[in-house]
Amino acid sequence: MAKTKTTFFCQNCGTQHAKWVGQCSACKEWNTIVEEVVQKEEKRSWKQSSSIKKTSKPLTIAQIESNPEERIQTKNKELDTVLGGGLVKGSVILLGGEPGIGKSTLILQIALSITQKVLYVSGEESQSQIKMRAERIQNQNENCFILTATNTQEIFKNIEEIQPDFLVIDSIQTLQTNTVEATPGSISQIRETTAELIQFAKETATPVLLIGHINKEGHIAGPKILEHMVDVVLQFEGDRNHTYRILRAQKNRFGSTSELGIYEMLSDGLREISNPSEILISKKDSDLSGSAIASTLEGVRPLMIEVQALVSTAVYGTPQRSTTGYNLKRLNMILAVLEKRAGFKLGAKDVFLNITGGIQVDDPAIDLAVVAAILSSNEDIAINPNVCFAAEVGLAGEIRPVSKIDQRIIEAEKLGYKTLVASKYNNISSKNHNIKLVLVGKIEEAFATLFA
Repeated sequence: MAKTKTTFFCQNCGTQHAKWVGQCSACKEWNTIVEEVVQKEEKRSWKQSSSIKKTSKPLTIAQIESNPEERIQTKNKELDTVLGGGLVKGSVILLGGEPGIGKSTLILQIALSITQKVLYVSGEESQSQIKMRAERIQNQNENCFILTATNTQEIFKNIEEIQPDFLVIDSIQTLQTNTVEATPGSISQIRETTAELIQFAKETATPVLLIGHINKEGHIAGPKILEHMVDVVLQFEGDRNHTYRILRAQKNRFGSTSELGIYEMLSDGLREISNPSEILISKKDSDLSGSAIASTLEGVRPLMIEVQALVSTAVYGTPQRSTTGYNLKRLNMILAVLEKRAGFKLGAKDVFLNITGGIQVDDPAIDLAVVAAILSSNEDIAINPNVCFAAEVGLAGEIRPVSKIDQRIIEAEKLGYKTLVASKYNNISSKNHNIKLVLVGKIEEAFATLFA
C-alpha cells in the first residue's frame, strides 16, 4: 500500500503549500487553502502496461523534421475556423462556459456529425438523457459511442476496446482517478486526471476535448495550471436570455487566438452563423439618431457591427459614462478628444454606448463610428444607413489609418453599403471599388461630411 500524506492546495491557482496559511503566497487570495489527501503511486499512466517508450535527444533547428499537422475536420465550419482548420491529432482542447450556455449541445452535435469514431464520456448525464438531446438535434451517427463513467481507469479500459479517433469528456470536474484520494472536482483530482488524459492524447495521437465548468468570476474552475497544460482553451460566451452564442479561442498552440465563431441557439440545436453581420446590425423601420455602422476584424474575418450612442443632459449633477461591449476608458478618451480638439461640449452630458449583438470589440478601427454615433445623438441627426466607418481616432483629433482596409472595403461592398469613411492616410490599393470612399484627416472633416 502506498504511503498517504496530506498536502494543502490553493483552490484559486492550484499552488501547493506545506501547511495551512491564510493567504496564498502565489495569487495573494485569502482563505483559499484547503487540505487534501494525496496518495503517491510509483506509476501514473493512462495505460498501466504501456509499451510506448519515447526518448529524445537535442537537435538543431535544421535537423528537426517539419511534419505538417494532421487535422480532423469536424464539419462545423465555425469551430474549425476558431481551431485554425480542424482538430489537430494528439491535441487537448478545453472548452469552458456558463451553465446552460450550450457546451454539451455543441459538442454532441460535433460528435454526431464527425465521420471518425467518437467516444463521448459523460459524468453528469445518463445515456438516456444524452439520447433525448441527440433526438432533439435530429442527428444520427453509428460511430458515436456514449459512455457514462467518472473513473479514469474504467474510461481507459473502454478506450482500449473501442479505440476511438476522438475523445470527449463532459466534464473534467466530474472525473476521478485511483492514484489520489480526493473528491472529484478538487485541485489534485483535476490536475491528475487531466495529466492522464494528456498522456493518452500524446501517446496515441488522439484529440481529446474537455468540457470545464467556470467559477463565479467567469474563469474556468480548478487550478490555473489546467489552462497551461492543455493545447487549446476555448470560451463559449453568450447571454442565456438571447439566442446568440460566441466561441472564442483564449489560447491556441496551432492557430490564431483572434478568430471568432458565432452560433444561434434553436430548439433543435446550434445553428452556424455564416454571415455574422446579419445579427450584429439591428433591423429598424426608420432612421434614428445615435447609430453608426463600423467595420471591424475578428482574426481574418471582417464584420460589420452597429454602434449605438445616447447623449443626454445630466440631470443628477455628475455626468454618467456607461458602455456595453466597448472599453470605458477608451470612451472617456474619445470624449476628451471631442471636447479639447473639436470643441464639442460633452462634459456636462450623460453618454451611454452600446455594441449591438452582445459582442465585445477591442478593434480601434471602430473609433470613428463611436465618434459618429455620439455626435449623431448629440445633434439628434440620423446618419445615412448606407454609410459605414473604419478609422482610428488619435489624441490630437486626427483620423488614423487602420490595418487590412481592403478587406473591410470588400465586406462593406458585399453587404450593400454605398459609402465608407476612412482615414486619408490609409494606403488604399488602386483597384476599383464599387463603393464611394470618403477620406478624412480630422474629426472636423468627418463632422462636416456627415452633418453638412
